[in-house]
Amino acid sequence: MRSDTVKKGATRCAHRALFNADGFGPEDLSKPLIGVCNSFNEIIPGHIHLKSIAEAAKLGVAAAGGTPIEFPAIGVCDGIAMGHTGMKYSLASRELIADSIEAVAMASGFDGLILIPNCDKVVPGMIMAAARLNIPSVVVSGGPMLAGRFHGKDISVSQAFEAAGKFAAGKMTEDEMTDLEAHACPGCGSCAGLFTANTMNCLAEVLGMALPGNGTIPAAYNGARLQLAKRAGTVLMNLIKNDIKPRDILTLQAIENAITVDMGIGGSSNTVLHLTAIAHEAGIELPAPLFDEISKHTPYITKLSPAGTHHMQDLNEAGGISAVMHELSKKNLIHTDALTVTGTVAERISSAKILREDVIRTVDNPYRATGGIAILKGNLCPDYAVVKASAVAEDMLTYSGKAKCYDSEEAAIDAIMKGEIKDGDVVVIRYEGPKGGPGMQEMLNPTAAITGAGLKVGLITDGRFSGASQGACIGHISPEAMEGGPIALIKDGDIISIDIPNRKLELKVSDEELAKRKAQWQRPEPKIKTGYLARYARMTTSASTGAIVK
Repeated sequence: MRSDTVKKGATRCAHRALFNADGFGPEDLSKPLIGVCNSFNEIIPGHIHLKSIAEAAKLGVAAAGGTPIEFPAIGVCDGIAMGHTGMKYSLASRELIADSIEAVAMASGFDGLILIPNCDKVVPGMIMAAARLNIPSVVVSGGPMLAGRFHGKDISVSQAFEAAGKFAAGKMTEDEMTDLEAHACPGCGSCAGLFTANTMNCLAEVLGMALPGNGTIPAAYNGARLQLAKRAGTVLMNLIKNDIKPRDILTLQAIENAITVDMGIGGSSNTVLHLTAIAHEAGIELPAPLFDEISKHTPYITKLSPAGTHHMQDLNEAGGISAVMHELSKKNLIHTDALTVTGTVAERISSAKILREDVIRTVDNPYRATGGIAILKGNLCPDYAVVKASAVAEDMLTYSGKAKCYDSEEAAIDAIMKGEIKDGDVVVIRYEGPKGGPGMQEMLNPTAAITGAGLKVGLITDGRFSGASQGACIGHISPEAMEGGPIALIKDGDIISIDIPNRKLELKVSDEELAKRKAQWQRPEPKIKTGYLARYARMTTSASTGAIVK
């Protein structure tokens, strides 16, 4: 056992003495030592109930013959961090999470890991750590929040963000806004729509690192979630017995399955960043064009919030991710021989079926014949750009308008709230990439304000969008402005053409004019010059390579 390095032999006398101080005696130390990484905190609604999930997982480990040892991981609530300096830390926290798990696991000699995330960057950060460490690991999340109810309709946090735009446009009173915010988020769990956290928890299943139901069983279904956590502990001990490690599971086939399901369910555009980063940790090169290749032949078969009115509880009732995978496998789009923590994908989905066809459509009757995410290229994004095509209205799939440029999210929000943005514009928000932000903050505030105000505009950025964003919102534009990418060269009034069906994003300016502007461009001073974000800005890569730290 790996843990023998910290508990066996005369030279480990002091180590055993320290374990004794923790309450672990000789019988405990004779068993595999299992790290239980719990991201519980009292800030994130998705995490406030994770103590009970951890206790259940530890019971499962102990019952199967292991010694569970709990330790923490940090987490940032993207919703609370949204729209201010705090959002710059969100993506950057993914690296801190992976690094800290590596540090504790290696320093402690753990034989295996139970990883308990729930929200946006914690899920990929933990999977990245598992791939990097390559010791037996199982992910078990806290589950999604139930949808709120407002005026007879299911709602989630996205409607609360949109309320600001409606209020500013005079479409909602302050009392109505206050009433909505009291009902949008009814309790624990990751926000109820198919936003980044829930997308990644679903993809943890597809990647094979989590059990069926991990992404869809609501957090409020306490009994089912505790059973899932207990089973995760048992499954982990079986992985240790059979020496099955994350890199045996996180293969190219598994990554392709995850991309396929992501396209089929219309998941968050942030998954392009996260799956690329996970693949990197697993030693797999994942070119961006692969996302688009898979998207082109994957039918879009669910339409969850923010693209539609259904929420995660509906997907769970409809058969969950296993039903989605089973349906997609009918067109041979799923590698059914891929390994999971509980056997092959084929074994996992053999008895799965669609239980609500209003939530999961068949592959012969999809919402669209192609996937929910599109990768765009053009002179504005020589590397690539990403759009959640499933959340774009049909009449906005092709669009052209005049640029209105802002060098920060704050400046753009100010312009939107003052009514300076008009129908027909293309809002350009730049210097918000991994290096320029720094941290590539999410842009839910401006997109929600635009939606709430009922504006028909495009929005492009070298930052990224929340999974709750909707509309012609194109992010991850690479190279970013801070590296002198073409987005830095746009001027107010330039014509920008968006063509999602043909995967094009073009600035209607000649090559000669762009070259002249590039020669005159000067890199601006960094927005943040000290602390973690300054280090992150120096070390991070482009969005096109997953914004990983090197």
